[in-house]
Amino acid sequence: QLIYIACSYATVYLIYMKFKATYDGNHDTFRVEFLIVPVGGLSFLVNHDFSPLEILWTFSIYLESVAILPQLFMISKTGEAETITTHYLFFLGLYRALYLVNWIWRYYFEGFFDLIAVVAGVVQTVLYCDFFYLYVTKVLKGKKLSLPA
Repeated sequence: QLIYIACSYATVYLIYMKFKATYDGNHDTFRVEFLIVPVGGLSFLVNHDFSPLEILWTFSIYLESVAILPQLFMISKTGEAETITTHYLFFLGLYRALYLVNWIWRYYFEGFFDLIAVVAGVVQTVLYCDFFYLYVTKVLKGKKLSLPA
């Protein structure tokens, strides 16, 4: 846990300090409250146990499933993305899609099934599908990711 927390703080530091100049505020118009408020409400309504820690865990699972939307929104608004950004998004989506493999494995060998985590993972993977298609058809062929006009 300590390594995870340290990496999280390092990421936040790099975003807000070292690479602050790369932020494009002109295209970043996504209103994050449109994600946080519904996810917060859903975590209170649909959880395993109505306790503070369980609600916070459920909130984090739901938020993680839609956290990519601001980045995808910016790509759709600008119409293109840098190659390094597309690689990052692809591997972030692949990491999340591998969760699905993990859940299938755990269900098959351990009989464990967590409906909240599985549904959130499926939602996130579905959100990535269009991006995955563009990544495979453009970026892997050496082209810059640009959306069809």
